[in-house]
Amino acid sequence: MHIAASTRSLWDLAFPAACLQIQDLEFDRVEIWLNETFDQLKPSQVARDPETYATQMREASRVAPSAVFLESEVDMATFTAIVQFCKLLKVVQLTILASPKGTPFNTEIDRLRERSSLCNQEGVRLSILTRTGLLSEDPHTAVELCQSVKGLGITLDPSYFICRPGGVVDFDIVYNHVLHVHLRDTSQTEIQVPGGLGEVDYNQIVARLRQCGYQRTLSIDLLPQTLAGRERTLELRKLRMLMESML
Repeated sequence: MHIAASTRSLWDLAFPAACLQIQDLEFDRVEIWLNETFDQLKPSQVARDPETYATQMREASRVAPSAVFLESEVDMATFTAIVQFCKLLKVVQLTILASPKGTPFNTEIDRLRERSSLCNQEGVRLSILTRTGLLSEDPHTAVELCQSVKGLGITLDPSYFICRPGGVVDFDIVYNHVLHVHLRDTSQTEIQVPGGLGEVDYNQIVARLRQCGYQRTLSIDLLPQTLAGRERTLELRKLRMLMESML
C-alpha cells in the first residue's frame, strides 16, 4: 500500500503551492482534488485544457499523482476531459460522488454505467465515495451499485460510517469492492478530530484491506475549512507517520 495526501487537505492554497507543501511534508504521492466551488482546481478549468493542467501538475513538485477526486457533478463532455487529464498524468484511479439519496436506483445505474464504460475503455478505475447524504451512504446500496455497473468500485471513507445520523454502521461488506481510501480521524459526533482522539480503527482497516489483497493508495484527506496553518500541517505529518508505522 502507498500513502498519499489529498490537495483537498490544503484547500485554501493554490494548486501548485498545495503540491509543494505536500512534498515538503515528505509525502511522495498526491491525490488531486477537483471542485467547482473552491478556487484550487476547478473541473471546468481542467476540462478546457487538460494538457496545460497536467503540465502544471508535473512542474509543481516532485510528488507523483496517484488519484483524482472529482467532487463536483459534471456533464459527460467535462467528465470525458477529466478522464483525459487522468490519462495524461498516468493516473488510473478516479473517484466521483454518487447521486443524492432518493435518486431512483435505475437512474443512478444508467449514469454510472455511462461513466464507467468510458473509464474502462481508457484504462481508468472509477469508484464512488461513501458519504452521508448520497446513495452510497448505505454500505449495502454502495455494493449493489458496484455489482450493477461493470468495473465500478468504492472509495472508502470510514468517517461517514462512524459520524452519521443513527450511529455507527458496520461496513465490512464494502471491502471487496474498495479501490481507494480516504482517511482522517473521526468521532461519533465530529466528522474530523485530531488524529488519535477519534474512533477510526486504522489497524483494522489496513488488516481488512490486506485480506482483500489491496495494494493501492491510502489518501490522507483533511476536510476544507477545518484546520488552519501549522495545526493543519502537523496533522498531515502526524497521520502520515501513523500510517507508515502500520505499513
